[in-house]
Amino acid sequence: MATTNDVSNGMTEPCEVCETDTLHEVTVQLITEGGDGKNARYSREPYRVRECLRCGNRDSKRMNNA
Repeated sequence: MATTNDVSNGMTEPCEVCETDTLHEVTVQLITEGGDGKNARYSREPYRVRECLRCGNRDSKRMNNA
């Protein structure tokens, strides 16, 4: 679970590479999943993207699993 770090106003989350809770930059990105077809612009899904500020490890998780 993410917590707020009062010192830097960042989010600390567990990092699989660092094997500890570290500061992460967290963003939401819309990623097109429908290919290159005519309706591709309608198939965007939100992903939660986080990057460890210590080691640079990035991962993403689809937020809309309908």
